Amino acid sequence: MERTISTQKKGLGRGLSALIPAAPEPRLESAQLEIGVERIKPSPFQPRRSFDEAKIEELASSIRSQGIVQPLVVRPKDDQFELIAGERRWRAAMKAGLSRVPVVIREASDQEALQLALVENLQREDLNPIEAANGYRRLQEEFHWSQEEMAEKVGKSRPAITNSIRLLSLPAEVQREVASGSLPAGQARALLGLQTEPLILSACREVIAKGLSTRETEKLVRHLMTGRRRRRQVPLIDPDLRSIVEELQRSLGTRVRLIPKARSTKGKIEIEYYTFPDLERIIHTITGKQPL
Repeated sequence: MERTISTQKKGLGRGLSALIPAAPEPRLESAQLEIGVERIKPSPFQPRRSFDEAKIEELASSIRSQGIVQPLVVRPKDDQFELIAGERRWRAAMKAGLSRVPVVIREASDQEALQLALVENLQREDLNPIEAANGYRRLQEEFHWSQEEMAEKVGKSRPAITNSIRLLSLPAEVQREVASGSLPAGQARALLGLQTEPLILSACREVIAKGLSTRETEKLVRHLMTGRRRRRQVPLIDPDLRSIVEELQRSLGTRVRLIPKARSTKGKIEIEYYTFPDLERIIHTITGKQPL
């Protein structure tokens, strides 16, 4: 059964029910319908990759005292039901010891299920920036949606989607910091101007350690980029030594500077770190041993 959903942008503000028609039988629309939790399985289209167990337990406590206020949204799948929206409530219901949960059953294609799962989480601001970015990329890769189509169907601006997807160009370590909330998305996007992974990683640690704002991060990036241009224009060390410095930066994942002494073959190597765990990581990388 085919449906056209691109013309329903106006329904986004009214929630999931406005995005997709209900199943033909009227009783399937009832929020009072209950099914066993064992008949429900998670959605492969769930954009959320991590669940905060403390928050799940908090929700389970609320469910024990008040029940489930908002029903789960599911679709028929083989002899079971597959979640479209409400996986946190489902997990919390099982933790609370419920055997049955209220549901609304919808007929939905894979494309509609992915869209609805993404929209539901984005409307609730439940996804971290990396989960949201991966959700958009999945719409692109699996269903060949353009950014204009995503903007229309998900109810976001095209620049917002573009900026979200750009986060996936960051090194994996930086993406983990964004996903955990240690590095805000605005500061993370500013780091993309550095282009090379060692500089991005080094700047990321500095931004987190110093708690820099987006504006301060942009200033740091400009400073680092200007420094790189100056070093290219006025070589301070011979090419062999420069190659050694670059290799050290790649290996240690931080900024390294070579400070030669005037009229001497001697000098110093300066290695930056921004937190005590960062220092321990560098020591472990150099020595192969964990610091005491």
